[in-house]
Amino acid sequence: QVQLVESGGGLVQAGDSLRLSCAVSGLTLSRYAMGWFRQAPGKEREFVVAINWSGSRIDYADSVKGRFAISRDIARKTVYLQMNSLKSEDTAVYYCAAGSWPLVSASNGFAFGQGTQVTVSS
Repeated sequence: QVQLVESGGGLVQAGDSLRLSCAVSGLTLSRYAMGWFRQAPGKEREFVVAINWSGSRIDYADSVKGRFAISRDIARKTVYLQMNSLKSEDTAVYYCAAGSWPLVSASNGFAFGQGTQVTVSS
């Protein structure tokens, strides 16, 4: 059974940094695309960033390019989202996802975590 458990969310100020973690169980990280999505209140879930099965390709949403970075530690079975220069518009629940490449749409994901709240005050 695939389980994705996010952690690391919280309340920060604009300009701060935060790192989210996604602990993965039930699947082999090196065989699937992994990514992050987010959903702000009253909005649709949107793509943030994804990394392919080999780690050779990464896609970023334009809104986070240059500020966010995805990485993974296969030995620790963990995926990370480093978020820098946070803005108030980054406020959302962030979800870890596993799926097929390109993981730029939630429809390409087959597993999602329960989410972690990130709130950025301006």
